[in-house]
Amino acid sequence: RPVASRSTARTEVVDPATGEAYASAPDSGEADVDAAMTAALAAFNSFKRTTPSQRQGFLLKIASAIEAHADELARLECKNCGKPFRLTLDEEIAAAVDQIRFFAGAARQLEGRAAGEYMEGLLSMIVREPVGVCAAVTP
Repeated sequence: RPVASRSTARTEVVDPATGEAYASAPDSGEADVDAAMTAALAAFNSFKRTTPSQRQGFLLKIASAIEAHADELARLECKNCGKPFRLTLDEEIAAAVDQIRFFAGAARQLEGRAAGEYMEGLLSMIVREPVGVCAAVTP
């Protein structure tokens, strides 16, 4: 769900083809990162209990939404980065949809690759499960 920035500072979004500012975005700071991490951790507590089928369903819905809005997303990306429309639509948006659908399928292919009795009387195995939330800072 969208959450308003805690910062009132804004940064202009500039169309590189024209040099004109066409939008502004929050200039987020530490408080915004903390709020995002808190929300992500709260969501993680329920998400970690979802089944592979549910996770696949979430990813497939995301892929379908991107595909349904492909032209609009490509136009926005072109305005933001100055990329050619057809290239963005055919090679970036289509690839993003394909990759998300690939990982949706992979969500149902969880396996313990190594299982066995490595110590007498004890069964050992590798279990793959979500372990937490991480944050990334990107331009």
